[in-house]
Amino acid sequence: MVRRLLSYLIPMNVASRKSKWSKNLEITWNNGQLVMDSKNTNYSYGSLQRILRKGLQSIGYKEICTMEHILVLGVAGGSVIKTLVDEVKFKGKITGVDIDAQVIAMANEYFKLNEIPNLDIIIDDAFEFVLKTKHKYNLIIIDIFQDTTMPNFLFEAFFSKRLHFLLEDRGILLFNTMLLSAKDNLRNQQYIKEVQPLGFDIQLIPRVEEHNELIIARKG
Repeated sequence: MVRRLLSYLIPMNVASRKSKWSKNLEITWNNGQLVMDSKNTNYSYGSLQRILRKGLQSIGYKEICTMEHILVLGVAGGSVIKTLVDEVKFKGKITGVDIDAQVIAMANEYFKLNEIPNLDIIIDDAFEFVLKTKHKYNLIIIDIFQDTTMPNFLFEAFFSKRLHFLLEDRGILLFNTMLLSAKDNLRNQQYIKEVQPLGFDIQLIPRVEEHNELIIARKG
């Protein structure tokens, strides 16, 4: 409790760990909230939770509550899952996929993800999982970063086509991207040009928390 109160003045570190995929992971009290950070960016809760909450609000909580199955690619501390369960009141099935077993262990320890009854966590590479899964989803959330870097496969045509196939009719893709350079802006513009012909209606929410752009793609 003391560290939580002091965190309104200065961030208070709770735990620091390393993994194969993340050089540095920290659990910190910041402004009275427990957050997960990498070396250079917020991984869960804090600004990231606000970013994805804005995307979910744009889709509409009422619509999300009618869905049956949501896929989250990139779980980290699970802030978007907590938003779905605690704020949206989503009662359907949630499948979360993350490549990093250590980050999931921290999420279970500090954020109690393993206590969410309608959540199934799978430790796997997102690309491999998308190739293997036989399920269809109403909403796919992509939130995959290694610190401030986004894997190239997220923007490749094959991956986009596979996601389109995995979405139910009128299913929705919510893609959180980071824009740190002019090159990143061009990457997003090219991505949108490539996915629109697949049959996606695109909505952009630019400059969320300064460096993020949300792409909402609804399957036509």
